[in-house]
Amino acid sequence: MRITVTKDDIRRRIRARKALLDDNERREAAERVFAMLEQTPEFMLADHILMYHSLPDELSTREFIDRWNARKHFYLPRVNGVNLDILPYDRSTLQLGAFHIEEPQGDDVTPVETIDLIVIPAVAYDRNGNRLGRGKGFYDRLMASTKARKVGVAYDFQLIDDIPVDSHDVPVDIVITESRFIKPRR
Repeated sequence: MRITVTKDDIRRRIRARKALLDDNERREAAERVFAMLEQTPEFMLADHILMYHSLPDELSTREFIDRWNARKHFYLPRVNGVNLDILPYDRSTLQLGAFHIEEPQGDDVTPVETIDLIVIPAVAYDRNGNRLGRGKGFYDRLMASTKARKVGVAYDFQLIDDIPVDSHDVPVDIVITESRFIKPRR
């Protein structure tokens, strides 16, 4: 008999594992993941990059954005109803928005067609590039509307064998963890 694991089961398990990380483990993992990202052709060739502004339990993006901000055009998402607006990154305009995430303010919404690369967090990924988010579908809706390359970043333990997939779920093109670089075949 096969036991079915639900998305909520995976979310609970990953949340519990993240709670065990100390600050040093979090920092080192982010350094390794983003060092691998920097070596990819997708990153090297991208001029316009949509990042996420990390929550405390996610791989921190702050140092990475600061390091590359003078050479790349970074954007951050802002929740707008059930969708995400894309705005240029400007540290001085960040304010706490939906879900207690710092978001850019202003009216300078950028069309998704401008974006070359999207770097996406998740609760979990599998080796096929399937992504399990927090459950609101914001990134799935955004990713469905773009041809930009999609890179999922995560801790090693967030890479699991199999993620239940629904018809609206959009996979990523690359998954990068501390010790793995996965480019699923489609």
